[in-house]
Amino acid sequence: MKVAFIGTGLMGEPMAFRLLKAGYNLFVFNRTKSKTERLKKHQAKIFDSPADAVKETPVIITMLTDFNAISETLFSEKISFKGKTLIQMSTISPNESLLLKNRIEENGGEYIEAPVLGSIPQVEEGQLIVMVGASKDNYNKWKKLLKNFGDNVYHVGDIGSASAMKLALNQLIASLTSVFSMSLGYILSSNVDVNQFMEILRKSALYAPTFDKKLNGMLKRDFDKANFPLKHLLKDVNLIQEEFAGKKVNTEIIEKVKIILQQGIDMNMADKDYSALFNVIYPK
Repeated sequence: MKVAFIGTGLMGEPMAFRLLKAGYNLFVFNRTKSKTERLKKHQAKIFDSPADAVKETPVIITMLTDFNAISETLFSEKISFKGKTLIQMSTISPNESLLLKNRIEENGGEYIEAPVLGSIPQVEEGQLIVMVGASKDNYNKWKKLLKNFGDNVYHVGDIGSASAMKLALNQLIASLTSVFSMSLGYILSSNVDVNQFMEILRKSALYAPTFDKKLNGMLKRDFDKANFPLKHLLKDVNLIQEEFAGKKVNTEIIEKVKIILQQGIDMNMADKDYSALFNVIYPK
């Protein structure tokens, strides 16, 4: 099958590689063309425009930064979506997803949302969790393709529902990392044994595996290898704050996290791993 893949950044490139390894004929466009060189060496076809990349493909996957990047890439030039399906896999709001659905359908195409939970190691291991917002028919039609990214492919509901699910989960990423940073900083400043703290934590109902994943980086203050950059988490937190407030959910907690993330940006850590927020919560 011919698949157009648009957006080969931190997550997009390894996702595209999984499709190549599975035998798909991949047609690739990325706004920064230099980021497609490795894919080109592995027989992906690289194009200078999104219109050329999607011309011969029945399905288009986008893995772009945000709604504005998706809109600018797909609608800045005349692209016919007639008879094609767009699978949008980035983190955007439910309303933004519905806007994309309407625009694609007005142009004769079909649209599904399929945001993912996980980062680069999970992509490479084929262990992403994929959440699908679509009709049952479209979910069944594209489930096999999506299973290349992970065995856990969930049909959440109609368009917008998977985007909402992703925002709820990303809220936990931001909040859990922040509160763990607070406790770890306090433990370090109190000269309490970190290993014993972690041993007790792991045996409790308070434990989340993400704590261990981020622990060594925090202890070494090494955040250079970004599986998910701090600036992207801030983008998601802005969406979360707006969406949650619109549903009458108190957002005071996430508003404080937002301040911490912005301070991290101001400290020139935008491209560091999001766990660099530890440097804001517990400075050197």
